[in-house]
Amino acid sequence: MSPVDPIEVFRRWYGDALRAGLERADAMSLATVGPDGRPSGRMVLLSSFDERGFVFHTNHRSRKGREMARNPVVALVLWWGPLGRQVRIEGRAEQTSAADADAYFAGRPRGSQLGAWASDQSAVIPDRAALEERLRELERRHAGGPVPRPPHWGGYRVIPDVIEFWEGRENRLHDRIRYRRGEAGDWLVERLAP
Repeated sequence: MSPVDPIEVFRRWYGDALRAGLERADAMSLATVGPDGRPSGRMVLLSSFDERGFVFHTNHRSRKGREMARNPVVALVLWWGPLGRQVRIEGRAEQTSAADADAYFAGRPRGSQLGAWASDQSAVIPDRAALEERLRELERRHAGGPVPRPPHWGGYRVIPDVIEFWEGRENRLHDRIRYRRGEAGDWLVERLAP
């Protein structure tokens, strides 16, 4: 592992997962905290990453969107079982720019674009038929034309404070390397006991 830059280590590990053909190598667990202090976890997809952080997209009005608006401290976990690797990320979530969200949305499959409009994510609905009817209505409305990004849909960037790389080893003596952001913004590297 690189002694200095965890993003480079992540880039290498993520590339290994993609080259291995792992299904949903981009899937990560996102943990948020509700106003009552209860944690909540769900799977989201990694859209992109760079030295600024890790980006995913969702409905801002969803439970996770509401929770991040109230408390932006979150955790991510990526698990690549066949490689015996896990990455844990802790940090602060912030919304990406509208321009970034527009660009990402434009590249999504049309069905996913329509689905972002059809689903009032996390809201109680009467039944599946109501959701499917909403989708048919949107298909008629946007027939033959582009689907604009909903104003309530966009990206979040998780700006990491901690990135931990875990790799399985024999006798449960796993490798755990933690990168923790120091006060000067640099990365402190620590080996943790398994």
